[in-house]
Amino acid sequence: MRPPAPRRPGQPTTETRVLDFRRFEVITFDCYGTLIDWESGILGALRGFRDAHGVGASDEALLETYASLEANLESGDYILYRDVLRGVMRGLAMRFSVPLDRVDMDALADSLPAWQPFPDTVDALRRLKRHKKLAILSNTDDALFAHTARLLEVPFDWVVTAEQVRAYKPSIRNFEHLLGVTGIPKDRVLHAAQSRFHDVAPARSLGIATVWVNRRHDKHGEGATARSAAMPDLEVPDMKTLADRVEANG
Repeated sequence: MRPPAPRRPGQPTTETRVLDFRRFEVITFDCYGTLIDWESGILGALRGFRDAHGVGASDEALLETYASLEANLESGDYILYRDVLRGVMRGLAMRFSVPLDRVDMDALADSLPAWQPFPDTVDALRRLKRHKKLAILSNTDDALFAHTARLLEVPFDWVVTAEQVRAYKPSIRNFEHLLGVTGIPKDRVLHAAQSRFHDVAPARSLGIATVWVNRRHDKHGEGATARSAAMPDLEVPDMKTLADRVEANG
């Protein structure tokens, strides 16, 4: 018997064919990587570091190193996200044998307010806002997200940051806090995110339906996020596709 054809990114599995968007009252979003093109932002911020110190690492190697350092810093005692980014810069300097006194430790944090939305993000959020309540659940601090919120343009009904919870995803505390703030039952919440490690795995462990916005569907690896094999309820390649699905189902 001929084996089944491999599944294309965004093509629903058996499980995703029964995902009924009409039952969801709110769609919650990870921000950086899902709505904001954070890999371009990260690489742009690290360009000076790489050029000034002759770091020969490829873009993918830098992103994977970033992912490892960030996940390690976020797994310990809570510190502000600005300090997480400082720690990443320190870790990069040590990993590539660059003297610490020659590194701008604030390069990543200072660049974050200018990280841009993906081209489809704002329009997709506007479309989704006509049908659902929207919320942000982000591994950032309030001050940094305030800059990003202006770029996203669409007002969110709720914004929950790691600073408010004093914990970072993949901790389930962040999701439990979001459920408490919204007061919406978890079976009426849909969480959309690019990171399976930070978002899909913990959300599914709580019984929250998930959409994997697989922005890296045409690349190898997980880029700036730690690896995970967690399976979402639905995989889409971008926010436009998610908005299309919601409108078609509504």
